[in-house]
Amino acid sequence: MPGTPALTAQNAGGSMSTVKETVDVNVPVRRAYDQWTQFEEFPRFMEGVEEVTQLDDRHNHWTTKIAGVKREFDTEIVDQLVDDRVTWRTVGGETQQRGSVRFEPLDDTHTRVELTMDVEPTGMAEKGADAVGVIDRRVKGDLHRFKEYVENGGSGGGWHGRIRPEDPAAGH
Repeated sequence: MPGTPALTAQNAGGSMSTVKETVDVNVPVRRAYDQWTQFEEFPRFMEGVEEVTQLDDRHNHWTTKIAGVKREFDTEIVDQLVDDRVTWRTVGGETQQRGSVRFEPLDDTHTRVELTMDVEPTGMAEKGADAVGVIDRRVKGDLHRFKEYVENGGSGGGWHGRIRPEDPAAGH
């Protein structure tokens, strides 16, 4: 049903927790995709994200503060297809996660955004936060703030390059 968020979470024996959230935004698919690829804008709508620095087309450095604990880590985009998806994984730092965001055009002016993340809580604070569903609620809140941000104009711009899983990683 359009406009109805769906949230599921699983915790397989205390390791990776999977969070999946969907939100429908009242903008065309290109606009939703373009805004998502402005990674340095993430702190404007993602709770706990203090800074994202884009290092190159594939790599970003993140600074987060969750449950009072500051973490820094790097992510690598492993698959990116214009107006369709962005898939990433952590490649360095104190946080282990991977995820994918997909963009599905519902019509010319509405897009379904589906975010799936696998997060491995690292410290006691994160494990405690995960146990009470804080991560699930944060992802849900982030997507709804993204909806508000992109529908109210956002920052504009976007990157339309293609990254494939089989491409050699830059700098590796």
